[in-house]
Amino acid sequence: MNKKAVLAFSGGLDTSVVVKYLQVKHGLDVVTVTVDVGQGDDQKKIAAKAKSLGVVKHYHIDAKEEFVKQYIFPSIKANALYQKKYCLATALARPLIAQKVVEIAKKENVSALAHGCSGKGNDQVRFDITMRSRSNLPIIAPIRDMNLDRPTELEFAQRHGIKIDNVAKKFSIDQNLWGRAIEGGVLEDPYKEPPHDAFIWVKTKNLPDKPTYLEVKFQNGIPVQADGKSLPPIKLIEYINKKAGGCGIGIVDHIEDRVVGIKSREVYETPAALCLIEAHSDLEKMVLTKHETKFKSLVDSEWAWLVYSGLWNDPLKDELDMFINQSQKRVTGTVKLKMYKGSLRVVGRKSKYSLYSHDVATYGKKSSFDQRLAKGFVELWGMQSTEANKLQKKR
Repeated sequence: MNKKAVLAFSGGLDTSVVVKYLQVKHGLDVVTVTVDVGQGDDQKKIAAKAKSLGVVKHYHIDAKEEFVKQYIFPSIKANALYQKKYCLATALARPLIAQKVVEIAKKENVSALAHGCSGKGNDQVRFDITMRSRSNLPIIAPIRDMNLDRPTELEFAQRHGIKIDNVAKKFSIDQNLWGRAIEGGVLEDPYKEPPHDAFIWVKTKNLPDKPTYLEVKFQNGIPVQADGKSLPPIKLIEYINKKAGGCGIGIVDHIEDRVVGIKSREVYETPAALCLIEAHSDLEKMVLTKHETKFKSLVDSEWAWLVYSGLWNDPLKDELDMFINQSQKRVTGTVKLKMYKGSLRVVGRKSKYSLYSHDVATYGKKSSFDQRLAKGFVELWGMQSTEANKLQKKR
């Protein structure tokens, strides 16, 4: 009986090629695991693909609910945008997928873990670190270990009768509930505008001629309602993805610093993520003190970097989570967003924990703020600055 390896399997080019490499080059039987985090794939088709490749067993795990509650919601609380752009959709999913693969590995008593990541990307870091944190089994990554490029993979697939769809040949796609990453092909030229057919979630033509409004209600930092409707977590994200995407909201196109040091051009579709993080961040400004907001921005940035870099299980992230969760106890309220032909902005917000006082802020006669108190404050506030300038002039 051959030894077995368990592989995180998507049914795409990379993981399909890896199945054959494990069988042909390593002489291993392969157990495949597909973890559903909202890819929108036909699971029956993936299972059939695995069977056609000769795997000894295939698992399908529906982890969408866990993904939203344990990964996406914490990222909203952290306003998580890597380099102020990327909502971490793929980065959030990888530790969950790796964890499930390890669980199956223990169940199947395999001798190796495997994934289809390249040596150029971030996913190898996310998979390897999570797997090593939970298992002592060796990790086989043929794409990385054999320095394979895309043309070589396609040639290998053709030689071994592995069918690859046309979309996979044109772009490399990774998708889940929180976002859709599009790479490869013409997108490797950072000056070329992405073609319209690269996008599925975000409408790029014939956008509505009138503004569309979206209201999101948060409870302790977690979105619980959209447009007055109390929706289950998965449905809420799907609802906002569809509504915002239909208004042209959600395309992110930027130059990103990968963990391995490469600068890459990354294109994403993230309608719900952009809306929810923008709304959540705005609500925090209303209910947190300026000291909390300033410090939390540092925590948020570090949290996003840790997750992007594959350090989901690092103790520091757990410690940051404790601070973030404490800060969210007053982040309850409703935010109104206006969407129009690709533009997004907050146009209203309200909360029972609001630190905004109309009586203090108004310029009308009923203001409770005594302006005369400001004179001494301003003098003391700028004392060192003004004295430093006077000394510089004397010199």
